[in-house]
Amino acid sequence: MVFARKRFGQNFLHDEGVIERIVSAIGPSPQDALVEIGPGHGALTEPLLERAGRLDAIEIDRDLAATLQERFAGQGLTLHVADALRFDFAALAVQRGRKLRVLGNLPYNVSTPLLFHLLEAHGSIEDLHIMLQREVIARICAAPGSDDYGRLTVMLAPWVVAEALFEVGPGAFRPAPKVWSAVARLTVREAPAFPVDARFGRVVAAAFSQRRKTLRNGLRALLDAAAIERCGVDPGARPETLTPAQFAALAQALPSS
Repeated sequence: MVFARKRFGQNFLHDEGVIERIVSAIGPSPQDALVEIGPGHGALTEPLLERAGRLDAIEIDRDLAATLQERFAGQGLTLHVADALRFDFAALAVQRGRKLRVLGNLPYNVSTPLLFHLLEAHGSIEDLHIMLQREVIARICAAPGSDDYGRLTVMLAPWVVAEALFEVGPGAFRPAPKVWSAVARLTVREAPAFPVDARFGRVVAAAFSQRRKTLRNGLRALLDAAAIERCGVDPGARPETLTPAQFAALAQALPSS
């Protein structure tokens, strides 16, 4: 048995009921190019292989990888001993000849950069089924005007349609984390919901770095009040009240860099 390592943010799923709910939500088939991030002890890997017949898995822990390789030898598992933050998902999609369906109980300590890395390959990914800290899933799926709505929500919005599926208690894991988790489905859009370039990220970051300030004050270094108004946005509004498309309109008002 390989024990959880803090540096990898490992908490191993073991609850059979939760495992079945996740696999059912994914609905795997032999036609899918499934990719599991952080398979751990193989709790999800086994039922996914049973239903799909093949699976790519990315595991950074070499000891776990060795155990998985032995356990699933000859069962359709292709194991990549690698850091998912540096893995080339687009290249794997080319190898598999289809878009990827990505899933995993993602390490909480790298969840945001990992999501952004995955969406750099958005054209190669069909959907993601992810389990994360409950508060992170709430931010991903939040609506404008809610307390959870923020930079992560807006930055993901052009690329995915996010749907919170269900919550998972600490007892479903070994060791049990101190927080609740939740599962979400992120369906990747065929095309971005609106034009996106580096200016979008600049505006969103500036606005939410001081979310208690109005846009007039928070975006002072980028746009004056008149420019904000010309975008059809109230300069006196706070960032959490804007839709992602309104942030995109503000970004388009910036000079191209």
